[in-house]
Amino acid sequence: MRKVLIEKVKESALAVVPISAIILVLHFTVAPLPGWTLGMMLVGMVMLFVGMTLFSIGVESAMLPIGQHVGSALISSRKLSLIIVVLFVFGFVATMAEPDLSVFANQVGSIPKTALLVGISVGVGAFLVLAVLRVVFHWRLGSVLAIAYPIAFIVAIFSSDYLAVAVDAAAVTTGPVTVPFLLAIGGGFAAVSNRKDAQEDNFGISSICSVGPIISVLILGMFYNSGDTQYLPQQATTVSSGAELASLFGNSLWHSLGEVIIILAPIVAVFLIFQIVKLKLSRSELFRIFAGLVYLLVGMAIFLAGVNNGFLPAAVALGETMGQLSYNWILIPVSLVIGASVVLAEPTVYVLVNQVVEITQGAVSRKLLLSAMSLGVGLAMALSMVRILYGISIWWILLPGYAISLTLTFFVPNMFVGIGFDSGEVVTGAMSAAFVIPLAIGVCSVIPGRNIVADAFGTAGVLTMIPPIIIQTIGLIYSRKLKKAKRLDAEAVEHSAEATEAQ
Repeated sequence: MRKVLIEKVKESALAVVPISAIILVLHFTVAPLPGWTLGMMLVGMVMLFVGMTLFSIGVESAMLPIGQHVGSALISSRKLSLIIVVLFVFGFVATMAEPDLSVFANQVGSIPKTALLVGISVGVGAFLVLAVLRVVFHWRLGSVLAIAYPIAFIVAIFSSDYLAVAVDAAAVTTGPVTVPFLLAIGGGFAAVSNRKDAQEDNFGISSICSVGPIISVLILGMFYNSGDTQYLPQQATTVSSGAELASLFGNSLWHSLGEVIIILAPIVAVFLIFQIVKLKLSRSELFRIFAGLVYLLVGMAIFLAGVNNGFLPAAVALGETMGQLSYNWILIPVSLVIGASVVLAEPTVYVLVNQVVEITQGAVSRKLLLSAMSLGVGLAMALSMVRILYGISIWWILLPGYAISLTLTFFVPNMFVGIGFDSGEVVTGAMSAAFVIPLAIGVCSVIPGRNIVADAFGTAGVLTMIPPIIIQTIGLIYSRKLKKAKRLDAEAVEHSAEATEAQ
């Protein structure tokens, strides 16, 4: 346990330090934070560090085993109707409970909150079933994505005003609890498969699930007047003393604790049903899982409280201040650095990276994956800022971006397709929602002629688009080098045999 704790502490420190340094540099140079905002950010950073450490331990000891056990039990039952019903119910309930999605639904004024939540949840549930059926029937991931995304863009033609909202909805549904669970379900299905390439099934479930909300929101957009669309940004709470600061974070911690309990409740309920009916795990195994759930519950509550009250006000203030600069073009390189740093603070990024390293037995290194994902998110953040500053339509970014991603799926090994698209989903968790999007809103709010719905919305969607291109390009290079190495080895063996015969 001590070794695991030390490892998680190191991961959390590496995640917190870069973005903290960037904010402090901006504060003391071009964008000083007003009032107690800097103090709130620093307290949030400490909570972020502690919460991420506990969260990571909880995911490893609880969420991953739960997902693997449930996935294995479902596929070993060989009852297709049971698989479909259970997965749809889980996908629906877990999505309805996502706190990021609830906040998001409050901000879209033209579609009633209940309708939006139900629509998005139905989309996730339906596409979770599709994602697992792909594993059961051995459908190629690239082919499924190559069909699903064009369908989404065709629907968007008839609901174009909601495209930016739709891609952001897809991004926020993949939260810090749902993603590890979905990855683990894929691992559970792959664990009982007899296929040689079963390890590839560990990835791709999250990426398929994210298409459902896009289509759902676009369909809902056909029934609601886009002219009524509003964005109601969450107002940053201000404090004027240390006592108010402590009270703010204390109240937020209790609120976050309640949200996390709601998130975990349906997942725990599904697990307990499977434990009673099918799994029959030992008491020691159950104790480890429930102890991990406590770590996860406390860690995620601390993490969310720190992010929402430390990062959010700092992000809005930074965006407003830098957007008003006469040289606000500096936001482009600054956004590149911010995006590359923020992704390192996403807990689910490390869950995915650790699984990739384990499955590939180190052939795809941790450093390479983290570097590629940081570069991808940094480029996406810079691209989003260009879109805001110069009023570029999101169509001109999403269409060519996904065209490249989907084309690469036909030339890249299937494992890299799944890793690539899943990496795009895990970079838009609580951290991105509480810092990246508010930063874009702050900039949008002070630039004349910009509409927050059309320009600030879509930022999270663009962030999910770039990492698949980066990761799949790495996969393309990796596969070509592997083929070349095999060819050289074969030629060496052939030359050795010829030399032996000549002697």
